[in-house]
Amino acid sequence: MIQRKPIFPANRHALYQEHQYSAAIRSGDLLFVSGQVGSRVDGSPEPQFDAQVKLAFDNLKAILTAAGCTLDDIIDVTTFHTDPEQQFDTIMAVKREIFQQPPYPNWTAVGVNWLAGFDFEIKVIARIPEKMGS
Repeated sequence: MIQRKPIFPANRHALYQEHQYSAAIRSGDLLFVSGQVGSRVDGSPEPQFDAQVKLAFDNLKAILTAAGCTLDDIIDVTTFHTDPEQQFDTIMAVKREIFQQPPYPNWTAVGVNWLAGFDFEIKVIARIPEKMGS
């Protein structure tokens, strides 16, 4: 049976404790990262949308680092948007900064009407590099 191991970034934000969830779960050589939002350390949302999206990616990168991964190890991405039509250009600009060249990960974007005070959330599945996966 494959064991599940919780992964947390070095600077955990308050949402993990408050809502009782793991930042990510390692199972075998896969890393399942919970939805990351643009939250400050105290759990509050970054008010400016583009900064909120960038902070969500920063929070994601911190979890990947804690698991021995990088953005290049991401296989699958799901993002959630409270106003996709208005937010699309901003999100795409940040996405181009983060994923600068192919191969790009799979990506599914979902419009939602509530994200607990946030406007953007990103969750991913990554493969843990072999040196860390053994």
